Amino acid sequence: MTHFDATTPVIMSFSSHDPSGSAGIQADIECAASLGCHCTPIITTLCAKDTHDTKDIIPIEASLLIEQARAILEDMQVAAIKIGYVGSVENVEAIHSILRDYPNIPVVLDPVTSVCNSELMEAPSVIRATETLLLPMALVTTPDLVEAHELAQQGDTIDACAQEILETGCEYLLISGAKRTQHTYENHLYGKQGLIKKFSWERLKVFSHGSGATLAASITCYIGHGLRPEEAISQGQNFTWHALASSRRLGMGKRIPNRFFWTNKEKSHSASGG
Repeated sequence: MTHFDATTPVIMSFSSHDPSGSAGIQADIECAASLGCHCTPIITTLCAKDTHDTKDIIPIEASLLIEQARAILEDMQVAAIKIGYVGSVENVEAIHSILRDYPNIPVVLDPVTSVCNSELMEAPSVIRATETLLLPMALVTTPDLVEAHELAQQGDTIDACAQEILETGCEYLLISGAKRTQHTYENHLYGKQGLIKKFSWERLKVFSHGSGATLAASITCYIGHGLRPEEAISQGQNFTWHALASSRRLGMGKRIPNRFFWTNKEKSHSASGG
C-alpha cells in the first residue's frame, strides 16, 4: 500500500504560463512553496508577455490539458484545485470534464478573462462557458469588480451581481475591490445567505500585476491545509496584501508581488541578533 506525505498538501493549478513571473502558473507555484504546499502546474495557455502587457497568447490543445491533469490525478492525492486563466471554451469544457470525475476535491476559481492588458478575442464565449460549466463546481470564486460584472451582466449593484453569481451554484464568492476609497480597498464575501463579511485593507500606493492569481492560489493552499473556507479566504487576503505591499520593481512595467515577503522579516530579525 502506498503511503503519502500528508504534511505537504498537493495543489493542482490550471493557468497560463507567464514568462514575467507576475501571475499565472509561477504565481501559483510561488504561493504553494511559500505556504508549505506542492503545486502541480497544468498549463492552459502559452503567453509572450512582459511586465507591461501581453504580446501573444496560444491556448493549449484541450486534449493535452486533459492528459496533463489526469496523469497527476491518477498519481497524487490532490488536496485542492485552483483554476485561473483557461484561454478557450474548449479548455473550459476539458476542465469541467475533469472536475466532474473528481467531485470531492475543493475548487477555487479565479475567473480571469484577460491577461494583463490583452483580452482574448473569444473572451465573451469563455465567460459564458465559465459561468455555465465551472462556477457550479467552485467552492470559492474570486472575481474582481470588473469580472463580477462580466459574470453577472444583469446585476446593477454589487449585491445583485453576487446573488446572480451564487445562483449558478458556487458556495462562496469573494469580490475584491467591491468598494474603494482614497485610503481603503474593500473586499466583500458572500455565501448562500447573502453578504457574510466586508474586509477592509489599507490601499497601497503601488500597482502590482498578479494580485488576483496570488489571492486565489493562497486561498487554495489554505484550503489544502484543511482550513474552513471562510478562514482560508481571510488568511488568503492577508497573505496577498503582504505580498503586494512587498512587491518589487523587477522590470520596466508593473511591480511583481513578493510571495516570500516573510523571508525579509526573518533576515532582518537575524541581522538584528534576535
